[in-house]
Amino acid sequence: MFNKIEILDSTLRDGEQTNGVSFLPHEKLSIARLLLKDVKVDRLEVASARVSEGEKEAVTMICRYAQQLSSAPVEDGGRPDALESIEVLGFVDNGKSIKWITDCGCKVINMLTKGSENHCVHQLSKTPDEHIADIKANVAMAQEAGLSVNIYLEDWSNGMRDNADYVYHMIESLSTIGIKRFMLPDTLGVLTPTETGQFFKDITTRFPDQHFDFHSHNDYDLAVGNTLAAVRNGAKGVHVTVNGLGERCGNAPLASVQASLHDQLGITTSIQEDMLNEVSHVVEGYSGITIAPNQPIVGDNVFTQVAGVHADGDNKHNLYCNALVPERFGRKREYALGKNSGKANIEKNLQELGLVLTPEQTKKVTQRITELGDRKALVTQDDLPFIVADVLKHSAPEDKVKLKGYMVSLSYGLKPHACVKISINGKRYEADSSGDGQYDAFVKALRYIYKETLGRTFPMLENYSVTIPPGGRTDALVQTQITWRMKDGRVIRTRALDADQTEAAIKATIKMLNQIEPEYSKE
Repeated sequence: MFNKIEILDSTLRDGEQTNGVSFLPHEKLSIARLLLKDVKVDRLEVASARVSEGEKEAVTMICRYAQQLSSAPVEDGGRPDALESIEVLGFVDNGKSIKWITDCGCKVINMLTKGSENHCVHQLSKTPDEHIADIKANVAMAQEAGLSVNIYLEDWSNGMRDNADYVYHMIESLSTIGIKRFMLPDTLGVLTPTETGQFFKDITTRFPDQHFDFHSHNDYDLAVGNTLAAVRNGAKGVHVTVNGLGERCGNAPLASVQASLHDQLGITTSIQEDMLNEVSHVVEGYSGITIAPNQPIVGDNVFTQVAGVHADGDNKHNLYCNALVPERFGRKREYALGKNSGKANIEKNLQELGLVLTPEQTKKVTQRITELGDRKALVTQDDLPFIVADVLKHSAPEDKVKLKGYMVSLSYGLKPHACVKISINGKRYEADSSGDGQYDAFVKALRYIYKETLGRTFPMLENYSVTIPPGGRTDALVQTQITWRMKDGRVIRTRALDADQTEAAIKATIKMLNQIEPEYSKE
């Protein structure tokens, strides 16, 4: 097992084979910049050759950026190996892929070959030696064109299962022609960690001087386990994708592999862990594939304690914490508020907000949150001051921003319209506006008051989601969550419940305005 492992990210190639995912060239460039400069993956597989003109444009843009990064001073974030870190999948196609890749300005080809005799004979209709001769000819062309060559042995896992001698013959025949890396994929995601470990042990023992990568797929939910088994038995590089994107069930997720290598095996990598959450959410936005709330490391819920006994244990001696400290990944631990919270969770959230209550007051707030949980309402820390104010009446400061009145209209053939009246620190303001929807018209009227009347900035609405609590009937409360981004980059999320979707969204917006009003008052 090696102390330093290379990480190749294939989000922009294999990850784009996720059903329904297609990145635009500028989106590919944005993701590549994040992964290469900020996350600091060792290598980046960005495309398959000869796919489309848009793909060629994207690769050219990425290579141009990598060339600039290679030339920049290290102290300014430069990376001398940046261009050599960009790789493109190519084919044994008599030089067509080679020309496509060199035209883009790329320096590395990952040549796709057959890693199982079954694929070689039945897909290519060639003997192993005929396939090897074709590979050698294409490798020579690539090297003559100035490319560094890595070899994918497609379907390697089944190749080892069915006829390992074929695999050994392939590697031995190609080991003397300047191949930089042999990349061994579990193409159909069929391996177990035990098999992966044994196969890698056999390969690395037989060919100790070669560099072997492992490329896993997650069909049996074993991609991360298989990756660790490969590393334990001599893999020098592993392949991942952001959020585990990839064909069928996807590939090994970058964040999970990084955390497991670091914590379970004590392996060093180049990855900047505090950037993993950011790149995951950027890819989520561009791909349209939502991150599951329980996705390790990057899911919304993974650093949230729900049971009150856990919060109690953390209060007393961090009894429910492990090596996955959220601050490592640019996040923080949270304590959920609901019917299972208990007093300890409430106290943790109150401490975070700087609210000090008597034991009797805490008991009343706990009772109210439990009641809301029984109604399946989701309570957040942002809601807590309002719950405290509602329960205790006199113990919380009065809202500085109050909605005094509003009217929203929807008419056939006309754009929705809103009239809004609010008071800010006791002074009333009015505005009206039209919009693409009733809530959009409401927000535009508010924005007019803040920007045109008061000369203030107004947060950008970044996300808007509406849910009905599971099991709710048609008259169930609607829960609206709105995400706002401040001018300094901070994110504020507010939620509100109401029987009417627009009313819930308006309540959530007024909550946000009250949260940021102290900042405006300081100005």
